[in-house]
Amino acid sequence: MKEEKINYWLEWARRIQAIGQSGLAFTENQYDVERYQQLMGIAAEILQEHTQISKQQSEQDFKWQKGYATPKIDVRGAVVRENKILMVQERVDRKWCLPGGWADVGDIPSAAAEREVIEESGFNVKSVKVVGVYDANRDGRELEFYHAFKIIFLCDIIDGAPKTSFETIGVDFFEFDNLPPLSSNRTNHRHLNDVQAHIQNPRKKTVFD
Repeated sequence: MKEEKINYWLEWARRIQAIGQSGLAFTENQYDVERYQQLMGIAAEILQEHTQISKQQSEQDFKWQKGYATPKIDVRGAVVRENKILMVQERVDRKWCLPGGWADVGDIPSAAAEREVIEESGFNVKSVKVVGVYDANRDGRELEFYHAFKIIFLCDIIDGAPKTSFETIGVDFFEFDNLPPLSSNRTNHRHLNDVQAHIQNPRKKTVFD
């Protein structure tokens, strides 16, 4: 998406789409169905005006969003070895982040993070602590349409070796004061500072927005 200083349009489009989606989930009145569908169309028009996404593409995507509109969940695994943090290089933007991704329906959150780590980095890990729970759309510069929460788990390595995936092209450990270019909508400096603080102080409480 194109970046703008203050993305009021993104917030408006997101809220309008959520109202339309939630309304369609509960209404049985055909007149209301049409009105909620019109709201979804308005949200799609706003996206078309400010991005490269056509109104038709957005409307098609909106059809897949069923039921009451709620935030999506992004899980990340923070793995530290010898005071270095495990990071993966994303194929899409060639920048680096903590291994992770969307939790699937039916996932236990900690297990979802463990799965993402082994799939993206090759390391088998065990989640031991929640570092933080973040509002992903207000933390950093994420410009995603659907609202999301991000949960970062501190994980211990069980075994494994560096291995890329269809989503990642690099796997490596980095010193906290010598980080590579970050894929900031996935992992930003606040997240990594919180991870480091938990390593330095195991009694530190979970942070949250």
